[in-house]
Amino acid sequence: MTAQERESAEQHEREVIEQTEGAAQQPARWPAEQANAPAPPTSPVQPTPAEVEGATSRPYVYAIGTVEPRFPTLAAEKEFAQTTGRAEGTAGLTDREATHSVLSDRANRYLVRQLCFVMTIQGLETYILQPRDPADFELLVEAVRPAPRPTDVDVVVGLQGPIAPPEMCNGLMVPIVVFDQLYSFDVDSFIEGIPRPEDTPEDQEERFRSASEELYYRIVQLADNAGATDEHRALNYLTVRYDRIYAQTAEMYERNASLNRVEVRPSRLSVTRKIVDVIFTYTYRQTDVDEKYFVRVDVSEEFPFLFTKMSPYYDR
Repeated sequence: MTAQERESAEQHEREVIEQTEGAAQQPARWPAEQANAPAPPTSPVQPTPAEVEGATSRPYVYAIGTVEPRFPTLAAEKEFAQTTGRAEGTAGLTDREATHSVLSDRANRYLVRQLCFVMTIQGLETYILQPRDPADFELLVEAVRPAPRPTDVDVVVGLQGPIAPPEMCNGLMVPIVVFDQLYSFDVDSFIEGIPRPEDTPEDQEERFRSASEELYYRIVQLADNAGATDEHRALNYLTVRYDRIYAQTAEMYERNASLNRVEVRPSRLSVTRKIVDVIFTYTYRQTDVDEKYFVRVDVSEEFPFLFTKMSPYYDR
């Protein structure tokens, strides 16, 4: 190798070394260079599935209980008292009758909007009710009966929301239910209105009414039935909307069988929709043998409906 070639090789080697050292030192200069550079785009924080579920859906409610008005604040209570004092025709009325009279007056509708309406189930304050449509405040007024009785019943169908803040109803913190349907009745009239089966003799009608009343109270007094689970929604729907369960129970009583239990199970047909089997188990008193009947209810959406009618049930 000549002297010129050796010098050229050494020069090339020095350039390679300088480039390598420069690359190694470059990251030390990045923070200074990036100080004024725009930040790289970041993706938004994704919510967890639980957050998405809580934000997009709430449990449906199909509840049986009683509705009563409450004063959320002292000011609302005093305003109601002053309005009642100015009202005409309240002399001789009981407190509840006077309350119903004042709230029923359209001129006092602003008072209705000030009140909070609490649904009580089995003596427990369970929900605070709010109508989805402001016109349905009329239904809440109708639920305030002038002469309440223990057998008065209100049925609420709606959507369960968050827990009410303390200031909403004088410190009561229970779930809010935005209702789409509210109707009221008394148990005696409801039992009397159940159609008597055609094959039931007229002289046995009283026994049929007695059996129906027992079944009604047995279902609504199930523990923790707040009407917010699929099982309880199905039961409550059948209780107030499907008279066949009463006819079947009365028929089994005539055959000397007792109603042993009522169960709710997910149906095998629950593929694309939420369907439950409501199973009634009757036990013959003499032989202790069980006989089961069931009905399927679709509870996929706010309003349950009958999927299949009452028929014999066979364990598989």
